[in-house]
Amino acid sequence: MNVTIVDYNSGNISSVINSFKEVAKDKVNIEVTSDLSTIKTSDKVVLPGQGSFKSCIDGLNSINGLIETLNEFALESKKPLLGICVGLQMFADIGYEEVETKGLGWISGKVSKIDNQDGKFKLPHIGWNEINIMKDSKIFKDIEDKSHMYFVHSYEFVPEDKSVISATTDYSSNVVCAAEKENIFGTQFHPEKSDKIGLKIINNFISL
Repeated sequence: MNVTIVDYNSGNISSVINSFKEVAKDKVNIEVTSDLSTIKTSDKVVLPGQGSFKSCIDGLNSINGLIETLNEFALESKKPLLGICVGLQMFADIGYEEVETKGLGWISGKVSKIDNQDGKFKLPHIGWNEINIMKDSKIFKDIEDKSHMYFVHSYEFVPEDKSVISATTDYSSNVVCAAEKENIFGTQFHPEKSDKIGLKIINNFISL
């Protein structure tokens, strides 16, 4: 089986690569590439995202044909795809970080700044926070509700259809921290930085 981590210049993704390789060991082939044919023929794809919504979308657009290839993989072939941090946010129709930027439009919704309640909550939201698992999800298999995950973000994904929300975290309000729609999964937290529980989530995705 091949799992491809998409490399599109979205900041340092070495911890994502290392965590997937640690979980996969020799059982699964982990590729890190922006090569379109490799992505197309993969069994699963991971879309990491570090930096701003705009910089990540610009990164995808900078590689000719990449967005079309990801659309084909996720929407037509319906193969499993995991978005991490801004990787999840890009599923939305639109993001408002820096400037209004069009997203991938895979899960209807928007990405807006977390309401810090006039400075009561620090932004970015950095550190460990407990998650509330909202529904039975394959990527949360054998993960306990109220587990702690590692976050670094100032913006939140606000989906139109609340049924896609698989977990929230309480920071100023109920912030969506995991969403899924059919074969498309995303986490706002960083599983690759969330210790053994995060590795379990990575393993659950690889095992889909």
